[in-house]
Amino acid sequence: MPMLAEVVDAVIGVDTHRDNHEVEIADARGTPIATMRISNDSAGFTQLLAAVAGLAPGLRVAVSLEGSRSYGVGLARALSAAGLLVIECEQPARRQRRGRGKSDPIDAHLAVLAALRLDADRLPGLRADGDREALRILLGARPEIVAVSTGQTNRLRALLLAGDDTDRRTARGALTATVLADLAGRGLPAAAGRDQAVRHAEIQRLALALQQARRQLDANRKQLLAIVDDIAPGLTARYGVGPVSAAQAVVSFSHPGRCRNEAAFAALAGTNPIPASSGRIVRHRLNRGGDRALNRAIHAIALTRIRSCPRTRAYIERRTAQGKTPREIRRCLKRYIARELYRQLNRSMTPPTRP
Repeated sequence: MPMLAEVVDAVIGVDTHRDNHEVEIADARGTPIATMRISNDSAGFTQLLAAVAGLAPGLRVAVSLEGSRSYGVGLARALSAAGLLVIECEQPARRQRRGRGKSDPIDAHLAVLAALRLDADRLPGLRADGDREALRILLGARPEIVAVSTGQTNRLRALLLAGDDTDRRTARGALTATVLADLAGRGLPAAAGRDQAVRHAEIQRLALALQQARRQLDANRKQLLAIVDDIAPGLTARYGVGPVSAAQAVVSFSHPGRCRNEAAFAALAGTNPIPASSGRIVRHRLNRGGDRALNRAIHAIALTRIRSCPRTRAYIERRTAQGKTPREIRRCLKRYIARELYRQLNRSMTPPTRP
């Protein structure tokens, strides 16, 4: 299997920052040809493309870019649009920095070296934009809405507990849509004091805010479902796969070809088995690395199936009879779900071949 150094003429290493990017242009042996600092805007992107056209020793150019989904997202899109091969580069580990120190030019050079060592057939490409980016934005909004509404719910219950017996019973029960509507629309007693008036107004404000948050979450969920059904039809038909977990699977999977096989997708999800044997004990444990958001989505699917899926319940009983612990059974189940998601995503997101 050839390395990237064998199939390119030049590699560009980029250390990205908010205002400026540090760039190194090197040949296929890793020898620096030029270094520069460009601004993080269209003018800087044009400057880099001009430098590449004038300094690269050949047409086969790869770009090793750190932070392609944060500070480097604009540069990554500009370079991809220009036809250059853009590779996602991880931040250098401490052992890679040993004896080198830390600076932006050093990081750009390390990005070059990291790219040259990669297998040409297993390059970490960029994640897709378009609908996938829309899903990522919607998924990023959900935790904020949930966190704010959780705090508002706690404040509302605290205010209700300080009221009369009716309010205290309301605080101990479920804050359903009907309850929130009653709290938002009830009137202030005529003989209420100033503290009661302020408390009443705050209860109304929180009830209205919670109603709004629930509408936002419902709209967010419907948008997620519509986009997932468009780009990965059939995914939400899988048992326990809801719009949120399906959207996270699509975002992490990105596009066919990003993960070379289902084992690579399981490693990305942190569900691949890690050997944990000793002596006569032969066992495996879950990988604690990988994409933790994807891992949480798979865990949620597994919990749903454990609670209500007859096939999963039968599998748990069979594995328990074989001496497996609940944790080991969950590990096996999550690995199976990762395989199922990969196959479904790869099948539904791969465009049909034309005869």
